[in-house]
Amino acid sequence: MGESFDTFRYIGYLRARWRWIALSAAVAVGLALAISLAMTNQYTATARLLIEPPAGTDLRSAMAVSPIYLESLKTYEQLAASDSQFQKAVQKFGLTGGSIEGLKRRVLKVQVVRNTRVMEIAATLPDPAKAQALAQFLAESTVELNRSSVAESDRDLMAGFTAQEKDARDRLTQAETDWTHTVATEPVEALQAVIEQAADGRGKIEQQIQSVELEIADVGERLKQAQAGEQAELRREESNARTRLTEMRRQVQEFDRQNAEREKLLAMRQAHRDKFEADRKAAQGALAAVEAKLREARGESGYRGERLKIIDPGIVPQRPSSPNIPLNVVGALLAGLVLPILYLTLEMSFQEQRAASRRSALRAG
Repeated sequence: MGESFDTFRYIGYLRARWRWIALSAAVAVGLALAISLAMTNQYTATARLLIEPPAGTDLRSAMAVSPIYLESLKTYEQLAASDSQFQKAVQKFGLTGGSIEGLKRRVLKVQVVRNTRVMEIAATLPDPAKAQALAQFLAESTVELNRSSVAESDRDLMAGFTAQEKDARDRLTQAETDWTHTVATEPVEALQAVIEQAADGRGKIEQQIQSVELEIADVGERLKQAQAGEQAELRREESNARTRLTEMRRQVQEFDRQNAEREKLLAMRQAHRDKFEADRKAAQGALAAVEAKLREARGESGYRGERLKIIDPGIVPQRPSSPNIPLNVVGALLAGLVLPILYLTLEMSFQEQRAASRRSALRAG
């Protein structure tokens, strides 16, 4: 019963003061309406850009974007809201109203729509046509800035590959020069022919040695059977044959010594030639690899980074975005009702507490 009595008493308390509550609500609504009507209308125009993945990206991977990738697209918000871009817009459209930073906070809003690849550039100005022109200008400037950034990256990449190609070509030229010089100054075929000729000459001398050895053996047999008068002549023949044999064996040794030197020289020249040939082939392979990378880089020029495309330049707004008179009036009405009711509730509670304190004092007295 006590709670019902307090509730009825509270309602009666508010009802007795309804004029004051109504007056508060009326004043709040009047003030809100007057202030809203006195405020300058602001119009918001929005341009939208689509952030497309690089052209070389596989379509399936481009469709299966991850939250991390979508979060990384917020980088383009900084590109669109850069101070240099906005300063150009201020100069172009003659915007005034304080510092660049403060003006940008009031006029410009850039955001990538959640879980999409769409970026919105919203411009708010008193002039609706200028607001739309500003939003479109910033969208076009952002696209151009992104394009120039990608082009600059491509130029740096191409310059790097071009420098690598030049170095590889210089190395190939030097390798071919070394190989050509080696072939010219250290001939292999002529030395091989000399070695083969020397081998043939040695073979002929070996045959002659065998013939002389047979001759000596024959003279030796004849000495055993010869008369005393014939022995002296046979000994002279044997001596001459042995002298020729000694000379032939010396020639064979000389052939062997010279051939050993020639074969050593041939092995050294062949090693030099093999080394420079390997260097030449390695330089050719390195140049071919760099040229392939350069062709690939040229083919992908302009398609490596994300591309920005304007899908909606925005329209000239027909209704102001602020002040929102209905919203302001409703808010003021609620405030005009809630604040006095809250005040009366606190006042009633305070009065009850004071009355309870008095009653307690009387009982104690």
